[in-house]
Formats: sequence, structure tokens, C-alpha cells
Amino acid sequence: MRIALGIEYDGRAFCGWQSQPNGLAVQDALEAAIAQMASTPVRVHAAGRTDAGVHAARQIVHFDTEAKRPLTAWVRGVNSFLPPSVVVLWAQAVDETFHARFSATARHYRYLLLNHPVRSALLAGRVGWHHAPLDLASMQAASRYLLGEHDFSSFRAAECQAASPVKTLTRLDIQREGDLFYVDASASGFLHHMVRNLMGALIHIGKGAESPEWMGHLLAARDRTIAPPTFMPDGLYFAGVSYPAAFGIASEPTFRHYLV
Repeated sequence: MRIALGIEYDGRAFCGWQSQPNGLAVQDALEAAIAQMASTPVRVHAAGRTDAGVHAARQIVHFDTEAKRPLTAWVRGVNSFLPPSVVVLWAQAVDETFHARFSATARHYRYLLLNHPVRSALLAGRVGWHHAPLDLASMQAASRYLLGEHDFSSFRAAECQAASPVKTLTRLDIQREGDLFYVDASASGFLHHMVRNLMGALIHIGKGAESPEWMGHLLAARDRTIAPPTFMPDGLYFAGVSYPAAFGIASEPTFRHYLV
């Protein structure tokens, strides 16, 4: 039987999604909890990996099991074995052709950026922060250069293992409410550190260091060494995944909380 789960986690407590020898990854915590409920080891596959400090509002995973349990057991039961920073939101039986990663048609991220002279203690680790004033209109104008299919090498981490730097960015919306910027990005797939590198460039433009047109030049250069530094992971959330309707999985972003 193949089970899909929607999960949410606070990335501050983990070294990222992918299982590590030290056992401190989100995948390690989730597999251990599911194994307790299934009474046998399981392997969990996720829609996308997240780095240390990156959160998930709606990560999608699947696993195979011969254990016969009601769907409620894969939610409330598994949650009883998870640390407070990880929670299963829902469970659904899926066809064996479903794969959390390979069946996905798009992935969605949200970045939350606090733009205020003083950092927030209450939102520490949950939002990014930039102290100098940022110009929303300039950032929005710069974002338009990134839409569509491009070689995103200028925003690719050196350790990225993707077969190709070419991705199709279908959405990059930037809105502001008070001191908080909401940056929503959707693409067929993302390169390692791609969203955080895009944030670094957008902030560079927003503070007036370059014009919005510079984003187009940076994209065309395909050179990571001339781009601004990778921005902090604190405000980055894996917000959801799109799948073909045939799978019946409602997994696109649905924000449950004040921030995500």
C-alpha cells in the first residue's frame, strides 16, 4: 500500500530534509515515527529537499507499507512519535504510480522578509531580515526578468546536483504588508539555493545598489560569481506542490497560519 502525507515542519531544529548519519534530518525523524506506527522500517520519499533552517508549510511525501492501519493512524498516531517541530497534516492512500517527487508538475516556495531597522526577537528564525529600506516597485520590476524558461546558473549553488540549470519560473510575486515582504515563487523545479540566491539579488536591487534592469544582465551572464551572496534560510518555506488532477491530491499552497 502506498500512502501520501502532507507534512509541516520548522527547519531550525534540523540539518535539512535529507537523511544524515547523525540522524538529525527531518527525513530521519519522520521515518522513525512512521516505523513506530508500521512496526517495520520504512523509506520516505519527498517532493523536494530543503536545506538546514528552511521550513515547510506543505511538504508532500510518500512511503510504501504492508501494515494495515486506518488513515487516522498515519496522522494522529505518527504525530504522537514526532518532535513538536514536525507534524503530519493529512494522510491519503494513493495509486502505486504516484511518486511525491517524480509526479510533481510544479513546486511552490514562499519567502518572508522583515524590512525593519531592528530585527525581531519573536520572529527569529521564521523570517529573513534586512535593515535598510527596500523599494517594492524596483523589486517587482526586477522579478519580471526572471519569469519563463531560463538558464539560472547565476543563481545556482556550486554543489547543486541538478542535471540542467534550465528551469521554468512561472510565478514570482512580491507583495508588502507593513514591514513584511511576501515573495511567492513557483517553478517546474528549483536549483540548489535558487530561491535564496534570487532573494539576495532582489534585495540588492531593492536597496538601490543596482537598477531592476541589472537582473536581466545577471541572468544572461550565467555566472554565480558576479551575483550577490546567498541570502539567509530563515524566511524560506516549502509552500506546496502541484500534481496532475488524476492523483486527487490537493497540495498547492494553503496558508494555515498568520505567516504561511
